[in-house]
Amino acid sequence: MSNLKKAYYRSFQTVFDLGARCLPWRKPITVSGEGSVSKIPELFKKHGNKKVMVVTGRTVGKTIAPPIMESLNAVGIETVHYSQVAANPTVTVVNEIQKMYLENGCDAFLAIGGGSPMDAAKGAAARVVHPNRSVNKMAGLFKVMHKIPTFVAVPTTAGTGSETTIAAVITDEKTHHKYAIMDLCLIPKYAVLDPETTRNLPPKTTSTTGMDALTHAVEAYVCWKNTTKETDRLAEEATVAIFKYLERAYNDGNDMEARQEMLIASFKAGFAFTRAGVGNVHAIAHTLGGLYNTPHGLANAVILPIVLEDYGSAVYAKLAHLSELTGVKTSGSDEEKAKAFIAEIRAMNKRMNIPTGFANIEEKDIPQMVQWALKEANPIYPVPVIYDEKHCSEVIHRIISEA
Repeated sequence: MSNLKKAYYRSFQTVFDLGARCLPWRKPITVSGEGSVSKIPELFKKHGNKKVMVVTGRTVGKTIAPPIMESLNAVGIETVHYSQVAANPTVTVVNEIQKMYLENGCDAFLAIGGGSPMDAAKGAAARVVHPNRSVNKMAGLFKVMHKIPTFVAVPTTAGTGSETTIAAVITDEKTHHKYAIMDLCLIPKYAVLDPETTRNLPPKTTSTTGMDALTHAVEAYVCWKNTTKETDRLAEEATVAIFKYLERAYNDGNDMEARQEMLIASFKAGFAFTRAGVGNVHAIAHTLGGLYNTPHGLANAVILPIVLEDYGSAVYAKLAHLSELTGVKTSGSDEEKAKAFIAEIRAMNKRMNIPTGFANIEEKDIPQMVQWALKEANPIYPVPVIYDEKHCSEVIHRIISEA
């Protein structure tokens, strides 16, 4: 990569950082604690909503969603249910939700589930306010720019942070390209953080979504621009909490303190990366989701320590501070503390049976992965190390070799 191109990327990020400080960033209004889903009807009543589009996956659609919909019906609010969202939601799913919303005269959204139902609902909300604009035409930054209907998000995993972010990550099933629609108007109005909704989460999902939240916090923290005192604080708090509570939740799904603290950590990490940005971990992870339908949390969990090691000295100082805060290593050089922090991420993955790499990546797909990853990351993500094609390819080959 030429020095001129790198200079352009850094200049873009500097100007974007200055402009971002003038934008109306906000957090969703949070309702939290055991049993907090019981407050959902009053949230919609407050806004005068009469018919709510409920978006879920299949399992949540049969378990968690029905009693919530019954509570809405009991106060005179009708519900329309779309329950077919799967991992890595597609353009087709977004369009189906939008069509159902419009045909049934809905006036609000309730997304219950992990990142996929929330992202699908956000994408549909964007299409509701722009019915003549396709999903891919809204990919990128600030292509929606219109107030969406009342949106309540209920995360049933502690990881994606979609309940507080500006992003809806969608996959084009025709090209297998996974991309994000990003706009401030997509931040939900309310986030309901009820640990009871995560009680029956399988250990595997608990671990990978938790490491997804850690990736959000760490990538936001090591960005070279866009960070603020608030994003740094939230990223630090989220990282400390995840180190303390994730394995507790993984080992005992009924540990409601751990479940609640993980939901809060995920929320904090979500806001941190919404404002500060993510990096090359996410850029590469999204290509795995698009090409191989790899769950996003799993992809991030595997790639995070590899990319952090690759960044080297560019992130030592910040990772050293996280090492101190989490108590991983509090003495020695920044390099020693940073390497200990990365080693502990690897150790956490191992204790929770998360793999070390992906052997299923096909050599023929790597050029496409590199192209997509670089297009996503540059120039928007304020990464500590800018990748070119050769560097990105080397990292992907390392992901394969470590499997």
